[in-house]
Amino acid sequence: MNLPVSYSDLLNVSKHNFNEIALEIFRFQAIENKIYQTYLSHIGCDVNSISNFMDIPCLPIDFFKSHTVTSGSWIHEPSNCFQSSATTGVITSKHFYRDLKLYNLSFKTGFERLYGSIEDWCVLALLPNYMENNQSSLITMVNTLIQDSGHARSGFYLNQNDALLDQIKQNERTQTKTILFGVSFALLDLLPHVQGSYNHLTIIETGGMKGRRKEITRAELHQEIGKAFKGAAIHSEYGMTELFSQAYMTNNTSFETPPWMHIRLTQTDDPFQPVELGKNGLINVIDLANIESCSFIATSDIGKMHKDGSFDVLGRYDLSEQRGCNLLVS
Repeated sequence: MNLPVSYSDLLNVSKHNFNEIALEIFRFQAIENKIYQTYLSHIGCDVNSISNFMDIPCLPIDFFKSHTVTSGSWIHEPSNCFQSSATTGVITSKHFYRDLKLYNLSFKTGFERLYGSIEDWCVLALLPNYMENNQSSLITMVNTLIQDSGHARSGFYLNQNDALLDQIKQNERTQTKTILFGVSFALLDLLPHVQGSYNHLTIIETGGMKGRRKEITRAELHQEIGKAFKGAAIHSEYGMTELFSQAYMTNNTSFETPPWMHIRLTQTDDPFQPVELGKNGLINVIDLANIESCSFIATSDIGKMHKDGSFDVLGRYDLSEQRGCNLLVS
């Protein structure tokens, strides 16, 4: 399959050529993605009239639950897909991929932009529920980071809170830089057992109460974690089954995207009308790494944009179904 842009060009995009590459991918997917093509036809979109990526219509994310969203002539294998976790009776999203090379390049490049070489870290993971899903994109990402770290003590911990805390303490004694990926409810369950200071620890919470606890704001969550893990850096990750890229919050205020990912907001009652800066709206994601599925996705998350391009996630719109990567209201 001939893609309009190489993987390398995708991940080396800048603000100077983002519009050009986004438009190339849009025109490719408008033809090669039959679901997106049909959607554009239904809304009366004239593909050739669009000259700015901010005007590209975004496909509602629920199409990943009801249709196979792929671009190109490659044949999707049933096993080659990421699938969202969900409670019983809830229809899950499926994100098919041709191979994992681009996903691996995207998340690893995005991670190392912020945190440096993965080989500098011991990577620990506290991700119950996700581990039960063998098609979880989050588990795939963290597992690859664990392997690529090359650290003998990197690994997943399931129902092993004592062993996890012992490892974190040992890393602190040896001044080993450590990242702990954790789902929100599991991190909160861990806190009563935590003592001491952790100046070499970074905790990346991935959201997700999964009905285990009362929903709290992200600020409250970070405050609780910070009180227990004194001295640790508390960060957040914004990702989902339907995306190949992730945004990270490293400053306790807002999320930042890698250069090949862009966020824009639309009105909740009109998905084709933009929202003024500083106002709340529905989060639309342009993820150029989704070149083989759909790069233009309208989520069901509410957010707010800042002048520097960073954004806040304020929760779900209305009564949308909770997903495995459900984010906390902040």
